Amino acid sequence: MIAIGFTLQPHLKTLELLAGVIEDEPDYYEVAPETLWRGGEGGFESNGFHRRFLALREHTGRPFVAHGVGFSLGSAQPDPKRRERWLTRMREDARTFEFGWYTDHHGVTVLDDHELILPLPVAMTAASAAAVRASLAQMQTCVADVGIENSVFYFHLGNPLDEPAFLAQILDAPRTHLLLDLHNVYTTALNAGFDPWEYVKRLPLERVIEIHVSGGADSDPAWLASGATRRLDSHDDAVPEEVWHMLERVLPRCANLRGVTLERMEGTVEPGDVALVREELRRARRIAGGR
Repeated sequence: MIAIGFTLQPHLKTLELLAGVIEDEPDYYEVAPETLWRGGEGGFESNGFHRRFLALREHTGRPFVAHGVGFSLGSAQPDPKRRERWLTRMREDARTFEFGWYTDHHGVTVLDDHELILPLPVAMTAASAAAVRASLAQMQTCVADVGIENSVFYFHLGNPLDEPAFLAQILDAPRTHLLLDLHNVYTTALNAGFDPWEYVKRLPLERVIEIHVSGGADSDPAWLASGATRRLDSHDDAVPEEVWHMLERVLPRCANLRGVTLERMEGTVEPGDVALVREELRRARRIAGGR
């Protein structure tokens, strides 16, 4: 049976509003480990949300998986001190939470010692693929099963429809996986003007360990002088019907899929959204063929 998961956000109001949903619906929880740390040059230590989520694990007995944001998988020459601080903390969390798998985003989140808010793309070259493979190998010193997620990029170094072949080039080692984010595909396809299914069918779907579904919104027309808008991967609204349809279509093709995870960003949940989030988790379960 394919498990259904939900992301836990480090935001008290969101956690309180969704407390019943979090208790009742998911089979597993997903966390971004670095949101559970504090510290810097001298190392990282756990914060209050780390303790809160560990208590939830002990209370429910449900497993956890990790989905990082800032390991910077695509960095060709990562700063060794920064990388070791992260790996040390990742190993400690992996022992504590017993993560089923650990994934991070495609791209770089550190450039010239500057920490970025969102991952930026890398050139789709053999050297770039080798850098990501090396990063994944380092992650495997923490958790045996690791993976890369197809990110949303708002500009591209090359043809975005070449990215599936690049991801396949990266995922050539045992126990390295793809996290297929369908809203990321949908967002990129809308912004770049291609058929999202054309991207999906080019992926190494046998490598998919997890699928993400989420919603988003259009950008403010005032952001660009032309008044044009872009689709945003903002995780702040209902999952679009197009994403649900892609999930139905791709599931039978993912032979090694372990989980489908619903994402919802902190600070975007109001009381009227609670029933929606519950139903989206149940819809994902129906599509996955569960109870």
